Amino acid sequence: MTKPLYGLMAEFETADELVHACEAAHAEGYRKMDAYSPLPIEELHHALHIPDTPLPKFVLAGGLAGMVAGMGLLQWISNIAYPYNVGGRPLNSWPSFIPITFELTVLFAGLTTLVTLVMLCGLPMPYHPVFNVPRFKSASRDGFFFCIEAEDPRFDLQRTKEFLNSLRPSDVSEVEQ
Repeated sequence: MTKPLYGLMAEFETADELVHACEAAHAEGYRKMDAYSPLPIEELHHALHIPDTPLPKFVLAGGLAGMVAGMGLLQWISNIAYPYNVGGRPLNSWPSFIPITFELTVLFAGLTTLVTLVMLCGLPMPYHPVFNVPRFKSASRDGFFFCIEAEDPRFDLQRTKEFLNSLRPSDVSEVEQ
């Protein structure tokens, strides 16, 4: 009984070969793919055509919510709950509200960032199918890996394997779920 297939993984010797493989796969029409490298490769992000993340919009919304919550809380405290006139100042003394409003803005933005990242990254994920490939252990040291997922509409086991072999990798492996 075989496990379902997650995709095909190719191992390359250099970062340039990995970037070239990503560009060639995108030109071939593959869209569900990922690359793994032991070091950051600036061109890899562009070669994979990764869409922009919605994270900044969520962080802005969280920050604005924190600002509104901070200012609203302080307005409620000073005008409704405890309306004390100290030193002849008006009840709505907004300059004194700025530090707490700023702190709540930063707090809400930070918490929104954490929660959104966890959701967007699909965490917690203690296991990923690529760890089933024995050679993937070298991905954090000296391996450059490229995986085309079986969920891709253009994925066909035989044709995708032939395509990956045409890129001259050092190894092509099937990744089981």
